[in-house]
Amino acid sequence: MVTLNPADPLAAEFRAAIDAALTTFLDGRATALAELGPETATLVETARAFTAGGKRLRPAFCCWGYVAATGSTEVPDHVIRAAASLDLLHVAALVHDDVMDGSATRRGLPAVHVQYATAHAGTDGRGSSTDFGRAAAILLGDLLLLWSEQLFAGCGAPPDRLAAAAPLAALVREEVNAGQFLDVTAQTRPPLDARSDPASVDDQIRRVVEYKTARYTVIRPLQIGAALGGASPQLLDTLARFGSPLGRGFQFRDDILGVFGDEAVTGKPAGDDLREGKLTVLVANAMAAARESDALDLDELLGRELSSSQVTRARQIIACSGALAATEHEIGVAADEARDVLAASGLPAVATDALTALVALSTDRKA
Repeated sequence: MVTLNPADPLAAEFRAAIDAALTTFLDGRATALAELGPETATLVETARAFTAGGKRLRPAFCCWGYVAATGSTEVPDHVIRAAASLDLLHVAALVHDDVMDGSATRRGLPAVHVQYATAHAGTDGRGSSTDFGRAAAILLGDLLLLWSEQLFAGCGAPPDRLAAAAPLAALVREEVNAGQFLDVTAQTRPPLDARSDPASVDDQIRRVVEYKTARYTVIRPLQIGAALGGASPQLLDTLARFGSPLGRGFQFRDDILGVFGDEAVTGKPAGDDLREGKLTVLVANAMAAARESDALDLDELLGRELSSSQVTRARQIIACSGALAATEHEIGVAADEARDVLAASGLPAVATDALTALVALSTDRKA
């Protein structure tokens, strides 16, 4: 059991409990996979490396959802294990995302597909190192998804509470994958569509944000924890109304960091979203508002390998268009909307205090 602190909702004791739950689970998977042969050891070791650290926001929302339902900051071990399963799901999504985006780094480390490609090249193995790296990463991502289900199902919650939370856990797995497909589909649109058909582009991007981020990062984790605490349907609805704007604010902050973030802090190359050509709210707003010549320049820069001077140029176009300021404003509006829901929610004070702190931690961050 862990005692949470509403003044520090991501406290070291909480993070250590999540770490311990993941370590224990992966120790068990290492023993099970060892029966298949020594080659599988690298799967568990890579999973350990990429599940170590991180912000632990999804597990935190899960645990504070439990507090919202019970009013108690004493969180039992079965809730900690259920919360930890969400970070296995998260890393599964990151591993697959890096393959799809061709990202070279993640959390300051070479991305999983890069690590496996490098290892293959070092052995002079037969076939393409790139293909091997991609295949190994996809399979590890699939394993992590499976493991997230296993850890959740075996968390040890009372059967009735587990039965209440299980449909929500299934939903988050479905929604993040379908949301990723929405994102992949949105990225097929020419960025200049944001000039010729801004309403359609905005609607498409915001649906991605709702399903790929808001429900996955905030709403479902909160609801899963609350269901494990015996939440009413009314509480689940309140948490959804709180989580939707907060999820938007979280994603819009990610969009800004993907262009303007400090590589030393984010663990991703400066301007990585530009190189990947991501059509985000930030970029779409810049396309719509920039002078035509600047919009054409930005279109030429998106989706290609960029020098530092080209990253600087893209940043200038986005900032001068007013899109950066507009996105910052939207983050503030979203955070205020989430806080307004809390103020009217009637949740226990400890939950309200912690969730209010998590609003700031989710929307005002450097990584």
